[in-house]
Amino acid sequence: MQEDSTSSTNRLNILFICNKSPWPAHEGGPIAMNNLIEGLADAGHLVKVLAINTNKYAVDPKEIPYEYHEKTHIELVYIDLSIKPVSAFLNLFTKKSYHVERFISKDFDRKLREVLMRDCYDIVQVETLYMSPYLDTIRELSQAKIVLRAHNIEHRIWKRVASITKNRLKKLYLKHLSSMLERYEKVMIKEYDGVVPISSFDAPFFQKHTNHPVMALPTGIDPNRIPEIRAGETEHALFHIGAMNWMPNEEGIKWFIDQVWPEVHAELPDLKLYLAGREMPSWLSDLKSDQIEVVGEVPDAYGFIQSKSILIAPLFSGSGIRIKIIESMAMGKAVISTTIGAEGINYTNGVNILIADDADEFILAIKTLYQNPEKAKVMGKEAQKLIFRDHNTPKIIQQLVGFYRDIL
Repeated sequence: MQEDSTSSTNRLNILFICNKSPWPAHEGGPIAMNNLIEGLADAGHLVKVLAINTNKYAVDPKEIPYEYHEKTHIELVYIDLSIKPVSAFLNLFTKKSYHVERFISKDFDRKLREVLMRDCYDIVQVETLYMSPYLDTIRELSQAKIVLRAHNIEHRIWKRVASITKNRLKKLYLKHLSSMLERYEKVMIKEYDGVVPISSFDAPFFQKHTNHPVMALPTGIDPNRIPEIRAGETEHALFHIGAMNWMPNEEGIKWFIDQVWPEVHAELPDLKLYLAGREMPSWLSDLKSDQIEVVGEVPDAYGFIQSKSILIAPLFSGSGIRIKIIESMAMGKAVISTTIGAEGINYTNGVNILIADDADEFILAIKTLYQNPEKAKVMGKEAQKLIFRDHNTPKIIQQLVGFYRDIL
């Protein structure tokens, strides 16, 4: 039994401020948020969620299950986060972060004020740096300690994207965006009472830029919610799953199809590649390539992962932890990832994952696992052991509550 699950005197009242709805938990960010939200509620704490409802991750409030409403008291405020070309251009002449500016909304601030005046909270957890513009409102109306849940080092993502961008004008603009975001990030970190990065790899950055407590806390998986893998239901094939409106995913898959797949297909003509995820770009949806099936968004991510044997994660930008890698490893799947893709996971290359950072290494890794199905199974079992040990949600919730109590 988890700490606090039976004692009302010890339970905390926690407000989550989210950059997108944690329900439905269909992609990395919502999954990471929801694991903590439901985990804390299940441990007996009082949880309230105030989230942005975005055009990029739109949710119909009427579809949110009654049970989830009861558990989280979720409220959504719509903000259009689409890129406005004129605003994006004019931002070049300011010292503000365009990434952050898009999240500022009078409607959201108004609703936040209502929530804070209605109830008292022990902790306000702000999910991602992008919700930092609301810190002043929280400080004005609440005595709660404010914790930043840092899913990534945000500016590092855009620095990496800029470094691999070939178009000169686009590269210059992305460098500007990352520079403004870096400046903002380093300033705002100091304003929080505590920081909880999602990856131990990211933690030193936050420790360097704040005097407040920092505790790396990975995203978790509840072993009891992982479906049992049944024999005979898995096709020995490659798969990738991830939202394609996240630039690192799209760039990684384009690189894989251009640089890796032609030789893989030539040497292993029977091998299939399945691509799943939201917001498939037209160039991918219209792709005509032998043995590549573009599945698009799937209703059951676990079911899709279960049906294939080898996950590929060709990521060359991004930060934090890739949730779909964690989920795939938890389901006993062999994973081939770049070093950047596997950041934040305490892996052992060749034992519970294969690391490949260029086309030749990817080709070799794919041949190794495809031509040795038993090796892929053994690696998947080792991966599952790692995730259940290091990314166990009930244990993570206990650590988080301990962190809350320390800063209180």
